[in-house]
Amino acid sequence: MAAADGDTTPESPEVSLAEIAALAREFPGPDLESATRVLERDRLLAKPPGGLGRLEALAEWLATWQARHPPRMERPSIAVFAGNHGVLAQDISTRSAGATANRVAAYGAGKGAINAVAGALDADFRVFELALEAPTQDFTTGDAMSDGDCARAMAYGMMAVEQGADAIVLGQVGVGGDVSAAALMATLHGGEPSYWIDSAGEHGQAKREAVEAGVKRHGAAHGDAFDVLRRLGGFETAAMVGAIIAARMGRVPVVLDGVIPLAAAAVVAAQAPGGADHCILGHLEDTDAARHAAAALDKEPVLALGIGMGEGVGGALAAHLLRAAANCHADLETRAERNRRKS
Repeated sequence: MAAADGDTTPESPEVSLAEIAALAREFPGPDLESATRVLERDRLLAKPPGGLGRLEALAEWLATWQARHPPRMERPSIAVFAGNHGVLAQDISTRSAGATANRVAAYGAGKGAINAVAGALDADFRVFELALEAPTQDFTTGDAMSDGDCARAMAYGMMAVEQGADAIVLGQVGVGGDVSAAALMATLHGGEPSYWIDSAGEHGQAKREAVEAGVKRHGAAHGDAFDVLRRLGGFETAAMVGAIIAARMGRVPVVLDGVIPLAAAAVVAAQAPGGADHCILGHLEDTDAARHAAAALDKEPVLALGIGMGEGVGGALAAHLLRAAANCHADLETRAERNRRKS
């Protein structure tokens, strides 16, 4: 059964942003031998060429980043990171910071949508709270995080990646995360800030203005992606950056759930070119801002079901397809096996 654990006072090892940046320079590359073995076996399977469609590419991707053949999806993990944002002071939402704690409480009671999806997947599901009572600073008036706080959040996220996991789904919950993600994307990738934020609805103008103010104040920091993160990101985004880094080092493929985890991946990719290649986009919200974020990282979603609640639901559903891809590749009989069976 899937479980949900939380920690409102994360204790992570003391580490600096410079030390984490050095770690990112040591990323292992793709295992091309495992990828080749997938392609070789695929040619032998008793099916038409390309008969399993994208499942074939997903099996290849899993093997490439797990560095093994055949790929497996027997021990998936789901990590949902919860954090609050000081930019809420700019009246960007009808919800208060307390809404985050309420969502987390629902997960603990087994009443969230992610609980149901994780249970069906039989995944290890954990919720990681990041100081909900002490959110980041308002990035329109100063830095969201200090160097030390950002590094500690990243180190905390690294601990979410367990040895032996076949893949990890990253989800997010927290009010204001979309505004922070938009400011990160605008600073890292350029373009009008409004390009990166869904500005429809009652608070759309306030969201757009907050992103514009953040980019104006911190845009000069774009040469160092981790510095951009600490200026504009959230504790939960920093934790997801740490999880992406640890997953790469541990050969654990990553499934991103929507635009806020995409922003975390964008930070890693900007800090270390190719650093988010082990990440796949499991699900994408139905907004232009989300589509722009996916295009910026050249990530095609596995699913696009119109789910807009975050919390890892779409990514966990995509993990079901990854399991199907791995099982089809490993278990489908070859043409030679079929011929022997018929003889």
